[in-house]
Amino acid sequence: MKPYSEDLRWRVVAAVTTSIPESAGSTRNWDYRFCWLRDAAFTVYALLRIGFTEEAAAFMRWLEARWQENDSPTGPLQVVYGIDGQSDLTEYQLPHLEGYRGSRPVRIGNAAAGQLQLDVYGELLDSVYLFNKYAEPVSFDDWRCLRRLVDFVCANWDKPDDGVWEARAQRRHYTYSKFMSWVALDRGLRLADKRSFPADRQRWLATRDRIYEEVMDRAFCPARGAFVQSYDRDGQAGMTDAPDALDASALLMPLVFFMAPTDPRMLSTIDALRRPVTQGGLAMDGMVYRYSLRETSDGLAGPEGTFNLCSFWLVEALTRAGRSDPRRLADARRLFEHMLGHANHLGLYAEQAGLSGEALGNFPQAFTHLSLISAAFNLDRALGD
Repeated sequence: MKPYSEDLRWRVVAAVTTSIPESAGSTRNWDYRFCWLRDAAFTVYALLRIGFTEEAAAFMRWLEARWQENDSPTGPLQVVYGIDGQSDLTEYQLPHLEGYRGSRPVRIGNAAAGQLQLDVYGELLDSVYLFNKYAEPVSFDDWRCLRRLVDFVCANWDKPDDGVWEARAQRRHYTYSKFMSWVALDRGLRLADKRSFPADRQRWLATRDRIYEEVMDRAFCPARGAFVQSYDRDGQAGMTDAPDALDASALLMPLVFFMAPTDPRMLSTIDALRRPVTQGGLAMDGMVYRYSLRETSDGLAGPEGTFNLCSFWLVEALTRAGRSDPRRLADARRLFEHMLGHANHLGLYAEQAGLSGEALGNFPQAFTHLSLISAAFNLDRALGD
């Protein structure tokens, strides 16, 4: 193993605040002053996109330290860490304090550290693949650690997990977790072939194809014309939510090359998500909720706003589909310009936006700005073409 030293100059936390609510007076208050592997992987991608190779390399060193720490061949990666790599993020409440506009509880720490979120392997392997391609070759010692992670995905992809939105309810077979597991295997195979690394290629390939077939068979709802949030709700004990609930995370399918951006199933999913909430979609004034609280239960009380991250995902999905459909490209441009109007006077975004355009949730939120960079890069390139 090569020596590693923490360089805190190149860390990106999810947000620099804690307990700013997703709606005033609700209990949806979280501590975001930590570094999620998912955010870190998207950060590497964003930095490479805009030419900040040195910064991307420094952040990759941080990611390397995390997968090197995971020396168990059967244990999952922790999904979130302290900025210095701390793994103990025990969540507790400060009952003697109240947050913004009297919202409680004020939280320190984050229980998501103990969740199973299978999608992080896809984001991590994708960032490593891109880093190897555009910045610096991956070492063999790193490959041995990464190979164990791909093997873990092979053995565990078909388990229910807590999902990208970190629901505090029953685990489910989330569609996003499944297709991001496909991404982990796909990028593992690509990296192994690119560098001629030793790997269990036949097992990885067979598992990757099995995941793809299952997602296409079980996650797409013909009646709704869209990929749904999860495919274990109908008939499972304790599941009372709509079996065909939508989820904006499906917008990542063309962005990670799981689906062609112009595939009829993808186009109909985009159209379903873009419908107003009053018509069964997830849109409000063009912006997107991550899911409908009327159709799905996440184990929490209180409303929330539209997710800025998801709105920028929609911009990019429309952009990619718009390469062969000028109307969708025009829609992408209009939505992007609309989203720019929801930043504050410094061009910064919170996690969510309320019905009156007010900022909701912790601020500023890194994930939103990473999706903004990706959407801007790809929209600019498409308009330039």
